Amino acid sequence: MEEPRPAPAANGKGVRLPRRARRAQLLSAALEVFVAQGYHAAAMDDIAERAGVSKPVLYQHFPGKLDLYLALLDQSCDQIISAAGRALESTEDNKQRVTATMHAFYDYVADAEGAFRLVFESDLTNEPAVRARVDRVTTECAKLIAHVIADDTGLPEEQSQLLAVSLVGMGQVSARFWLQERGTIDQDAAAALVSGLAWRGIGGYPRTDDHH
Repeated sequence: MEEPRPAPAANGKGVRLPRRARRAQLLSAALEVFVAQGYHAAAMDDIAERAGVSKPVLYQHFPGKLDLYLALLDQSCDQIISAAGRALESTEDNKQRVTATMHAFYDYVADAEGAFRLVFESDLTNEPAVRARVDRVTTECAKLIAHVIADDTGLPEEQSQLLAVSLVGMGQVSARFWLQERGTIDQDAAAALVSGLAWRGIGGYPRTDDHH
């Protein structure tokens, strides 16, 4: 028996979807429009059309363009923070943890949907609610990494946090540069290269706690 084809129902106007499914559909359409056009140029009309819904349906879920953008931003920020957390939990070896985390940043930036642009290349960073979310990515990822640095070096919390923020910055900036340049270095090789730099840097701090 042939499987039913859900695409027309998911996109057709007037089709009632469960609220969560409709919200996911609207967010997916909005992501495409925001990534392609930027916040300021994007229009709710375009997003409704992309999602195949009427504007009233879109406004039922998101009262305005900023609400929609912030919902997407939350989703995207959670995605990279969760990826960093999973990378750090994937092994007990701290060198491998740094490598896995750097790969997580490169995976996130290389994702075809381009959601990273909402976080790292937003044209709305003067909006406090947007700035807070972008800063949360750095802070939350750095908190996770700081535990690894403290464990490996014995450095106090404040110093470990500063080094961790530096590593997050290294991952974000290098991954975006790599994607933009589109040179001959493949993704895994690029992430491994930067991981090596990061680990050699952390390894330069002698352990100050004999228990580690």
